[in-house]
Amino acid sequence: MPAVGTLHKRNKRVGVIALAMAGAMLGLGFASVPLYRMFCQVTGFDGTTQRADEAKAASVSVTGHTISIRFDANVERGMDWQFKPLQVTDTISIGARDMALFWAKNTSDHAITGMATFNVEPEYVGKYFNKIQCFCFTEQTLKPGQEVRMPVLYYVDPAILDDPDAKDVEQITLSYTFHPSADSGAKALDRTGSGV
Repeated sequence: MPAVGTLHKRNKRVGVIALAMAGAMLGLGFASVPLYRMFCQVTGFDGTTQRADEAKAASVSVTGHTISIRFDANVERGMDWQFKPLQVTDTISIGARDMALFWAKNTSDHAITGMATFNVEPEYVGKYFNKIQCFCFTEQTLKPGQEVRMPVLYYVDPAILDDPDAKDVEQITLSYTFHPSADSGAKALDRTGSGV
């Protein structure tokens, strides 16, 4: 039978190891969202589009192939905004820069700040859909009754034509959903005194 001192040291070591593992798991939990986001942005996984600057976009060759882009717009339930694309579909040349316009209106009696999430369908072409400029990169604040037009500058990378799984895609859907920011939710709670 081990001595009490030895048993105490073993228990202490096991406790320290368990605590270190719990701390590592907690740290991994906090890091998982940014790591997942980074993974999606690099690979286009889960319909995540790519971001391109003007210089990169200018260096892309325009091909003779065309593709249809469909635009979809949604708002989270309970958010007092109207939001829609001004053109539902567009046919573009692969590699050419193009612009889509979306319209939003705050239908409430108070300012609302929102942030758009986005994805493309089919998901596996996300790595070929490049945004140069987008309202989804920043929060948008609309005053009561305010209407705005929001542009998206984009292009489809010609590398899509070399991908055996994606080269025959005829239409890509770019979908946005606006969600109220945390600040807007807190302000609504202050006015009503409840979250309902």
